[in-house]
Amino acid sequence: MNKIRFFQVDAFADTQFKGNPAAVCLLYDELPDETMLAIAAENNLSETAFIVKRTDGFGLRWFTPTVEVDLCGHATLASAHILWQEGLLTPGEAASFYTKSGLLTAVQSDDWIELDFPASFESGKVMPEKALAALDVQAVNVAFSETRFIVELASVNDVYQCNPDFKVLKDYEGVVITSRGDSASDYDFISRTFAPAHGVDEDPVTGSSHCCLATYWSKRLNKTEMFAYQASVRGGEVRVKHKGDRVLFAGKAVTVIQGFFHLA
Repeated sequence: MNKIRFFQVDAFADTQFKGNPAAVCLLYDELPDETMLAIAAENNLSETAFIVKRTDGFGLRWFTPTVEVDLCGHATLASAHILWQEGLLTPGEAASFYTKSGLLTAVQSDDWIELDFPASFESGKVMPEKALAALDVQAVNVAFSETRFIVELASVNDVYQCNPDFKVLKDYEGVVITSRGDSASDYDFISRTFAPAHGVDEDPVTGSSHCCLATYWSKRLNKTEMFAYQASVRGGEVRVKHKGDRVLFAGKAVTVIQGFFHLA
C-alpha cells in the first residue's frame, strides 16, 4: 500500500473553518491522471493540489472532484503554506511552481503569503441572456475576462442576496459577481464566484477570480493596490496588486488536517 502525505488547509483564512479548504498531496512521483482525479473526488473539496519535487522547484497540478483545472489560487496558497510548514522550503525562501499556466511563485510577507499569477484582461465576449437571467440580478456592467464572466452589481447587498440557478449556470463559463465596497468596511470591492460547470456551485474564496477582478477594478477605481473580500458563507480576505500583465494577491492559511492518503 502506498501512503501519500496529505494535508487539508483553509486558504485565505487566519482561523479554521473560514476561507477556502484545499487538499494538498505531497508526491514522490507523478500519479496517473485518473488516480489524481479519483483522489480529488474522494476528498470532495473544490480543489486538490498535487506537488512533486523538481530540481528547479515543484511541479503543481490541481483537480476539482470532476476535472483538472489550469489555474487555482487558493490551492497554490495552501501548497506554499505546506512547503514552509513541513520544512521543504526554508523560512523566507520563495516557492516556484511549474504548472499548466506557467511558472507561479509564492513568497512570505509577515504572516501573509503572496502569489504571483498572470493577469486576466477583459475581452468582447457577450454573456448569454439565459446565463445572466439565471443570476436573477440587475447588472450594472457585464464583462468577460478570458476564463469567466464578471457581472458588476450596484451594491454589496446585491452581491450577498444573489441566489443563482446553478442548473442553468452549469452549461456556461464560470461567473463572478462583484460590487464596489461600501463605507461599512475597508474593502475596495467584494465578490462571489460560481463554477458549477467545474463541479463547484460556489467557490468560497477564489484566487484565479482575483486575477480578473484585479484588472477590472484597477481600471475603474484607478488603484493598483486593493483590499478585497469574497463574500461566500465561509468568506475570505485578499490583498491584491495589479502590475501590468501580472497580479499579486495575498492571503493567510491554516492547516486543519494532516495525515496520509492510502492507495492500494
